[in-house]
Amino acid sequence: MRHALLILALALAAAVPPASAGAADCFADYKAKRDNPLRLHYGVMQLQGECTRASAQAEVAARLARAGWTLLDVISVFGPEGLKGKKANAGKFYLRF
Repeated sequence: MRHALLILALALAAAVPPASAGAADCFADYKAKRDNPLRLHYGVMQLQGECTRASAQAEVAARLARAGWTLLDVISVFGPEGLKGKKANAGKFYLRF
């Protein structure tokens, strides 16, 4: 009985990943604007929350708003393999926020 409980506990622990495991490797690229005068930028942000487009919309919008920017669109949500080539396009807004 003791071995069965141990096996069950190990199986449950293996089946449930840590909450932050996926978030650390999740990124979103987005477009944002600032008014008066109008300024636009493309950026890449590492996400802290869920790695979904809906979650990214809320998180990116909130983080940009604190710096005076308005989110126009989350273009995509991706893992670290998607970072290749985006740094040059994002420039100073690559992982800035």
